[in-house]
Amino acid sequence: MTLEEFGELVEQALATLPPAIAAAMENVAITVAEWPSPEQRRAARLGPGQALYGLYEGIPLDQRTQGYSLVPPDRITIFMYPMVYHYRDPEAIKDQVRRTVLHEIGHHFGMDEAQLRDLGY
Repeated sequence: MTLEEFGELVEQALATLPPAIAAAMENVAITVAEWPSPEQRRAARLGPGQALYGLYEGIPLDQRTQGYSLVPPDRITIFMYPMVYHYRDPEAIKDQVRRTVLHEIGHHFGMDEAQLRDLGY
């Protein structure tokens, strides 16, 4: 799978968002990368051998103050190779991409890991 093909899976996942959710996403850039950087792995507090499929970096919507403006966009990065390594079947990769995109968007809206786990993401 190429990075471009993987990016298309992310776009497909974004296209399935309910219109109200898509419209409420504010000041967030969604990108794809082959692997997380060492800094991103540290930010996620990963140990050796732990995989990272996606990462939200920013200030969740529910924590932004009235004066929140003129700041760079928050960032959601979806990582290709950790998923391709763990999910070899194209349909399984597609499903995991969607779960990961929804998980990271949940963080953008202020949900924590326990809340996302309860929702199945």
